[in-house]
Amino acid sequence: MSNLTHTSPKILIVEDDENLGYLLKENLESKGFLVSVCTDGKKGIRMFNQELFQLCILDVMLPHKDGFTLAKEMRVLRENIPIIFLTSRSMELDKIKGFEIGCDDYITKPFSIMELILRMNAILKRTNTRGPQSKVDIFHIGKYVFYYTERKLKFPDQTEKTLSVKETELLKIFCEKENELIHRNYLMNKVWGSDDYFIAKSMDVFITRLRKLLKSDPNLEIQNIYGTGFKLSVS
Repeated sequence: MSNLTHTSPKILIVEDDENLGYLLKENLESKGFLVSVCTDGKKGIRMFNQELFQLCILDVMLPHKDGFTLAKEMRVLRENIPIIFLTSRSMELDKIKGFEIGCDDYITKPFSIMELILRMNAILKRTNTRGPQSKVDIFHIGKYVFYYTERKLKFPDQTEKTLSVKETELLKIFCEKENELIHRNYLMNKVWGSDDYFIAKSMDVFITRLRKLLKSDPNLEIQNIYGTGFKLSVS
């Protein structure tokens, strides 16, 4: 009996191993997901343009267009689409590259279907439900105004920039705890839901981006507290 409903999450799988693609589709649909599968990067971006997916699962090594390139193109079209990379390689540089692109998770083959489903559910829970929100969603930081709900940062010259989800969540924590030490593990778990080595590398990339965004005000600085964490210093 099918578990599918009109509210079932829509998942795009781009995997060139047709047997694995079929196996993933069968197992995920039995758990209530709506699944589309294609076998190369070009077909993947075409299908991505045709439907509104809640999560994409991309093999890294794909014909015509590799998974990293495909993910970048998807992020241009939908900045915050959750992405899980699948790979048969275990090189650290691949994982770091995946997280720098902004993937939400990275699974090395072979893996268990149950592990994949648990990771998918964790990502969907983080991205589809915000939980209780702070009553304050507008923050004044130095010469900037940060609109949390709208994900916008207004600069001192009154121009605005739309932030990514992770930039938004990181900046909100810094604003709520300005001039306080925030431990690295706390930030990783709050924003990424994990605190492993590769998440740490990804977080460093996003914090570098925030530093660049805030550089117009010399009285603001995201300080690196060596070996411990970070602090948004507001003077």
